[in-house]
Amino acid sequence: MTTPIPNASPTVRVEGATRILEMTQRLPVPREDLFPFFADAHNLERITPDLLRFRVLTPRPIPMHVGALIDYRLKLRGLPIRWRTKITGWDPPFSFRDEQLKGPYKLWRHTHTFEDQGDTTLCHDRIEYRVPGGPLAPLVDRLMVRKDVQAIFAYRAKALDEIYPTSPTA
Repeated sequence: MTTPIPNASPTVRVEGATRILEMTQRLPVPREDLFPFFADAHNLERITPDLLRFRVLTPRPIPMHVGALIDYRLKLRGLPIRWRTKITGWDPPFSFRDEQLKGPYKLWRHTHTFEDQGDTTLCHDRIEYRVPGGPLAPLVDRLMVRKDVQAIFAYRAKALDEIYPTSPTA
């Protein structure tokens, strides 16, 4: 039997100019069955709040590998944004990493790891990000960005719980 790990709320800590958001979520699916969901970038539309009007622009299928480029469109606080990421780490079914090449952040590096826990999987997200704004960046982060990023990942956790519900006897 696996040790219960509550699904944690996304937390952010500050390391110099970089913010690090971390979140761990247990999903009741074996890693080998869960990883393909995350490997399909189009599933991001299902786990992103509607408020962002997030759309994957890169047509299906997207062959995932180190160097793969993925383009998105979204609205952030009503402003249209184009976002491009590059897959910079690819180790299925254990982990992958994407990094922003173009978008609203000075830095966005998202590492996804997946750990077997019996017939469940611990999904861990680590996002390193920096906001623009020069000397005002810490204030911009504290007043707007951090809350938005935490809300997006809290929504994502809820959406994943709905896609992969735990059985009543678990």
